[in-house]
Amino acid sequence: MSVALVTGSGGLIGSEAVRHFAGLGLDVVGIDNDMRSRFFGEEASTAWNVLRLTSDLGPAYTHHSVDIRDRDALAEIFRRYGREIAVVIHTAAQPSHDWAVRDPFTDFDVNAVGTLNVLQNVRDHCPEAPFIHCSTNKVYGDRPNSLPLVERDTRWEIEPDHPYADGITEDMSIDACLHSVFGASKVAADVMVQEYGRYFGMRTACFRGGTLTGPAHSATELHGFLAYLMRCNMERRTYKIFGYKGKMVRDAIHSHDVVSAFEAFFRAPRSAAVYNLGGGRHSNCSHLEAFALAEKISGQEMQTEYHEANRVGDHQWWIGSNAAFQRDYPNWRQAYDVPLILQEIYEANADRWVPKA
Repeated sequence: MSVALVTGSGGLIGSEAVRHFAGLGLDVVGIDNDMRSRFFGEEASTAWNVLRLTSDLGPAYTHHSVDIRDRDALAEIFRRYGREIAVVIHTAAQPSHDWAVRDPFTDFDVNAVGTLNVLQNVRDHCPEAPFIHCSTNKVYGDRPNSLPLVERDTRWEIEPDHPYADGITEDMSIDACLHSVFGASKVAADVMVQEYGRYFGMRTACFRGGTLTGPAHSATELHGFLAYLMRCNMERRTYKIFGYKGKMVRDAIHSHDVVSAFEAFFRAPRSAAVYNLGGGRHSNCSHLEAFALAEKISGQEMQTEYHEANRVGDHQWWIGSNAAFQRDYPNWRQAYDVPLILQEIYEANADRWVPKA
C-alpha cells in the first residue's frame, strides 16, 4: 500500500490533493480538524468538503480530525502508516494577515510549530517520502511594493523592461521589509522546510503560492479572493475594497494546476527546492478587472465599498514567475486562467451561493 498523507485535507488545496492523488491510485490519509471555522466563522467551515471526500472516495480516503499542534496524535498517525507513506502534502495553515494579529500565538503555533511537527514525523517515520509544503508569496513581505509601478486604467503594472516584467522570481529578498505577523510565521515554516532538506537530506519543496483558488474554496472575507468576490456577487453582498483604488494586481492559480505541480515534484523530487507558483502572466487580474468578469458571468452588478487604507503588508502588485519550476519540470502546464476560474466557481456554487431572503 502506498499512502499520500495530506494535512489540511478539507481545504482548497488539500481537498484537491486528496482527489488527485487518490486518482493516481494511492490511499489517501487526511488530517483536518476544521480550524478554518474557528478562524473565520461557520461559513468558512471545511466540514462540507470532508463529507464530500469521504462520500466520493469511500475506502480510498481515511480522515483524521487531528490538530497538527498535537504532537502525540500526529505521531500516532505517522507510526501507523510508517514507510508506506509515499508523499506528504502539507497544506494546513492559518492563512490570514488580519486574523494572525489578533492571536499571534495560535498563528505561529499552527504555521511554524505545526510545520515543524509534521517535518519531524516525516524524518522519524518516512524519511524517503517527498515533503511538499504550501508556502506563500507573503514570505517576501511588502518588498514587492518597492517595485516601480505605473497606474493604468484598471490596474497597477510594472514597466515592460523591468527584470520582473515576466514575474517576480525567487531571488527577491525576504529581508528588511514588513511581513505582517502571518507572513513572519510562514517565513519560519518555509525556512524550516528548506533546512530539513539541506541539513537532513530530505526531499522537500516550498511552493510559494500566489492567489490559490478554485470552486472548493470555503470562501470568506479574510481569505479567498476570487471565490469570495464571486460569492459576494452571487449573494448580493457588499465587497470591501482596501486601498490602491481597487487596481491591486494578483496572479491566480487554480487548485488543479497547483496539485499537478505537486505530482510533478512527487515523481521527481529534489532537496530543499523553492518555487514561486502562481498564475503568472498567464492568469492574473486586478480587483476592478475581476469585478467586471464576475458581472459578465452572473449578469449582476457588484456591490462594493471602498476603504482608502490598504491592509498591512498587502501587495499592490504581485505576478510571480513560474520559470524556475518550469525549468525543472518542463512538462507542467497551466490549464486555467482567471475568466475560466471565475466561470467554474460560479457554476460549482450556483446552488449554494444564493441571495438571502
